[in-house]
Amino acid sequence: MLFNSFAFLFVYLPLVLAGYWMAGHFVGRSAAVVWLAVASVVFYAMAEPWHAAVMAGSILFNFTCGIRLAATGSRTLLAFAVAANLVLLGIFKYADFFVGNLAAATGIDIALLRIALPAGISFYTFTQIAFLADAARGEVRELNFARYVLFVTFFPHLIAGPIIHHREMMPQFARVRLGLGATNLAVGLSIFAVGLGKKLLLADNIAPFATPIFAAADAGATPTFFEAWAATLAYALRLYFDFSGYSDMAIGLSRMFGIRLPVNFHSPYKASSVADFWRRWHMTLSRFLRDYLYIPLGGSRHGAGRHIAALFATMVLGGFWHGASWNFVLWGALHGALLALNHLWRHFAPAAAKHLIAPIGMPLTFVCVVLAWVPFAAETLGGTARMYAALAAFDGVTFPAAAAGKIGALAPALEALGIRFAGANIVTLEDWRNAGILVVTAGLLVVWLLPNTQQIFGRYRPILGVYRGDLQSLKTRFAWRPNWLWAACLAVWAAASLLSLQRVSEFIYFRF
Repeated sequence: MLFNSFAFLFVYLPLVLAGYWMAGHFVGRSAAVVWLAVASVVFYAMAEPWHAAVMAGSILFNFTCGIRLAATGSRTLLAFAVAANLVLLGIFKYADFFVGNLAAATGIDIALLRIALPAGISFYTFTQIAFLADAARGEVRELNFARYVLFVTFFPHLIAGPIIHHREMMPQFARVRLGLGATNLAVGLSIFAVGLGKKLLLADNIAPFATPIFAAADAGATPTFFEAWAATLAYALRLYFDFSGYSDMAIGLSRMFGIRLPVNFHSPYKASSVADFWRRWHMTLSRFLRDYLYIPLGGSRHGAGRHIAALFATMVLGGFWHGASWNFVLWGALHGALLALNHLWRHFAPAAAKHLIAPIGMPLTFVCVVLAWVPFAAETLGGTARMYAALAAFDGVTFPAAAAGKIGALAPALEALGIRFAGANIVTLEDWRNAGILVVTAGLLVVWLLPNTQQIFGRYRPILGVYRGDLQSLKTRFAWRPNWLWAACLAVWAAASLLSLQRVSEFIYFRF
């Protein structure tokens, strides 16, 4: 079930809120927790019941191992339990990838398993691996089974994150309030409405200017220079608002129940370096990779060479976590290389050079991140290569042929400079002139000029954790307040979003 669907908005969510209030009001905290856990399992099972059976087996196995690890701290049991989780993830997510590559390498005709990927398996597997590691370290204090089930299945985060820690959530589940608070509902609904609009009004309206061009490149077509850059920029904005919108909706839904999730998205396109980008983009995944992969690989404790190797390996594996595809491996490798360059620059560049580059840190980082999204957006390595060739103008700077008629007498002068007007239109120039440029420009203005959701709602502490003290309430006109002006603005925003529900689309991170 999608958050951006009539079934969720007008059936599931009202029933869950009403049941949660009644359970807490008439029975007690334990009943409220059990209700929310059952509702979360139902949310997951409605898509595919057998996926819920896989998740149930994972929960029982990991909770049992967690009890033993909390008591013994056994490194052998920890290694076994983590390996079992990785095998489960590997069977469902990576089996066909390895079989297909083995068949291609050996020439042997091997049938693919074609096992359906359970939604959210990467997220609940990583969540429980972190739980096992914390239990082995003696950091787990709470082993109530009902609350553990809720910790794993809590529906706002289950499908696309954030990756939560046991120590963050279990104390909150232990002290859930009896009933629903007016402030929690007002803040939660408002944040949810903001996220819903980001998804439906921004991300989904930008997608048509990126998807056809990447699909054509995957199919063998060569985009023009203009189309390649337009599509890459459009995809970067689409992904931004898609993930930002989901993150807001998850935070808002959780807050309706009086529960706060960790911050997972904090204006990443305002980052001043690639390292800063990863402190802002999918922040809980970055935290997991740092704590459970990068540091065990040596981190920064053994010299520059080991540090760079650990960075690169962490990012390659992080890319592979996103999907069973060489494109994701390439995307992770690109970010590993960018982080390595960032490290070398930070430690070895002359102070004068750092001072000179500092003012352009944000736009330079933005361009690097946008270019790195190409293998993330493309489905094939061939499509990725064709997109990069067009972006780099390997065949010259080529614009769609229709563009020559739009600029009139200027066309011959540009052709004299080597610019050609010969490409076919994958996305027509009229589409871009009428809507695309406006939508993308508006997206860039929102990304760079406006505060983000957790800043706007900062005084109500919508999330766990802070980012450099930057999540406090802004003393500006953008700070949210429970008044009629904000209610009217959000009502219009939500109404516009609801009118777009006829074209339901999944969140990009749902496939991970």
